[in-house]
Amino acid sequence: EVIELTNDERREAGLEPLEWDAELSEAAQNHSESMASDDFFSHKTPEGASPFERMEDAGYEYSVAGENIAAGFQTPEAVVEAWMGSSSHRENILNPDFTEIGIGYESIANDTGDASYNQYWSQDFGTPA
Repeated sequence: EVIELTNDERREAGLEPLEWDAELSEAAQNHSESMASDDFFSHKTPEGASPFERMEDAGYEYSVAGENIAAGFQTPEAVVEAWMGSSSHRENILNPDFTEIGIGYESIANDTGDASYNQYWSQDFGTPA
């Protein structure tokens, strides 16, 4: 549903919808799971891997790429609304250079770590090389 809502925003802006990509989805899902299990909230992993390195590790070869992350939002509608309310996140969603998308989501009940948001979202964008 995050993809549908993201594409609704793109259509309203006169842009082409993004296509789902398995490798971007793998990178995004792995990152959401990692943020939840490894107790952090950042584009970089505790080991220092950037979004771009994580996309490459998932096998995605890109010419341009970007990432949005969020935490603590309980619904797809809430997270997309929050991203659209942030200029840097909106830029990724409405970037005409992106053609593909992958989404990751992980939920942890009773999340008690330093980064305790319960819900972790990743939205990876790219255009193949």
